[in-house]
Amino acid sequence: MVPWEVPVMQAPIGPATTAELVRAVARTGALGTLAALWTEAGALRRQLQLIDADVGSGYCVNLVLAFDQRERLEVVLAAGVRYVSFSWGIDRELIWRARAAGAVVMVQVGDVVAAVEAAAAGADVVIAQGVEAGGHVQGTTPLMQLLGELRPVLKLPLVAAGGIADSASARAALAGGADAVACGTAYLAAHEADVHPGYYDRLLKSTGADTVLTTTFDVGWPDAPHRIIRNETYVAWESAGRPPAGARPRESDIIATRDGTPIARYNVAQPTTNTAGDIKAMALYAGTGVDLVRESASAEQITSLGESCANIHGRPTNHTSV
Repeated sequence: MVPWEVPVMQAPIGPATTAELVRAVARTGALGTLAALWTEAGALRRQLQLIDADVGSGYCVNLVLAFDQRERLEVVLAAGVRYVSFSWGIDRELIWRARAAGAVVMVQVGDVVAAVEAAAAGADVVIAQGVEAGGHVQGTTPLMQLLGELRPVLKLPLVAAGGIADSASARAALAGGADAVACGTAYLAAHEADVHPGYYDRLLKSTGADTVLTTTFDVGWPDAPHRIIRNETYVAWESAGRPPAGARPRESDIIATRDGTPIARYNVAQPTTNTAGDIKAMALYAGTGVDLVRESASAEQITSLGESCANIHGRPTNHTSV
């Protein structure tokens, strides 16, 4: 069993993850997660203060280990955050530093080898990310297959991530061996998320078949596969024979700005409400569960898919399923 009330986790969804979103999810008893990949230390402290003032320490901060996260981890631990999740790497030193400070440590993996390594390194919870996930994807295995491979060899609580966006997919993951589910794409439609209207429009109109796992958008984070909604940037690159960086179509184009900062084509940046420009040519991250995202809703309503999850585990809940 996972150590929070409702066995639903709001996955980190980059800059779309606001303090308001994390607070709203945490108030339901599920686990809200703040994405802190590149957040400057001072800004991170302010975000943590906002969340703590509302819901205390019962939320998570995600740190991506493809980049140096030592300073951010110290900021998070000094704030007394109860849950820390690491993705894109297993760092025994950081895991034990977080545990020593009293945090519950969650490690995201994409295969059995990494899961066993994470458990040996001291992880308290393992997040199994299937290839169906949106955003940056660590594994290549379908989620249900991955759960089937992990459950027999893993004694730790297991959170399933990838393509989960409604009660039916959540129930399937729990029946497949997960103790909780993580949802990312579903929360992009939350009132509290910071998603540009143009991005949101594409989400509502897209299906899982419109998504593709690629390395197209790599400026700022090279060699990291990610699942996006196909758009003109991807199609032009694919039509050109998928050339490497330096030889891609219109590579020098500045297609957007965020708070005055230019964003080049192929940048990893996703469109937020303070982004201006050719939004639909940017990285539009989404998982295969985007089929199930068809209207905006509050974070509480989205989290209410946890009703069916909680019932499977025999946990009482006041939420109603949407």
